[in-house]
Amino acid sequence: MTDTPGHGKLRQHAYDAITSATSLKGLIFVVDAAAISSPQGLAEAATYLHDILLALQKRHTGAKTSKGPAGIPVLIAANKLDLFTALPAQLVKKRLEEEITKIRSTRAKGLLDSAVDIEGDDEDREWLGEGGEGNFNFGQMKEAEIEVSVIGGNASAKGEEKTQVEQWWGWIAQQM
Repeated sequence: MTDTPGHGKLRQHAYDAITSATSLKGLIFVVDAAAISSPQGLAEAATYLHDILLALQKRHTGAKTSKGPAGIPVLIAANKLDLFTALPAQLVKKRLEEEITKIRSTRAKGLLDSAVDIEGDDEDREWLGEGGEGNFNFGQMKEAEIEVSVIGGNASAKGEEKTQVEQWWGWIAQQM
């Protein structure tokens, strides 16, 4: 597992780590469950998550041997659930899937509008999930042996509050 800050200028490090690491056991993608309630926060998180999942999918399907690298489990850690404005984990999952559907549709339309020849093999396409058509859901990632889990919690607590990260630790323990 690699720790890469989410700042845009540092994201290339995450892509490099994902595509080059041979002993990657899992990936934890932390989202601010309160920020996802805003359209801008949702769009930013979903776009970055789309690109990370696409890199993992390409890592698996683009292998030079008949059997690609082992699939990578992904934990989407919906953080800050202690805040009043935070969305519950199931709603975070639903919103991310809906936004990734929009991203796939927009990118597919961009390819069609640019007159790029997309009649070739499906493997050459930049689609995330099953064919890039219809609604996206994280279950589609199983085709590339990528199991996506969305688990809520909060890593920081103030005052009387206690952190709630036990389920995240449980997920990590399962991947070891």
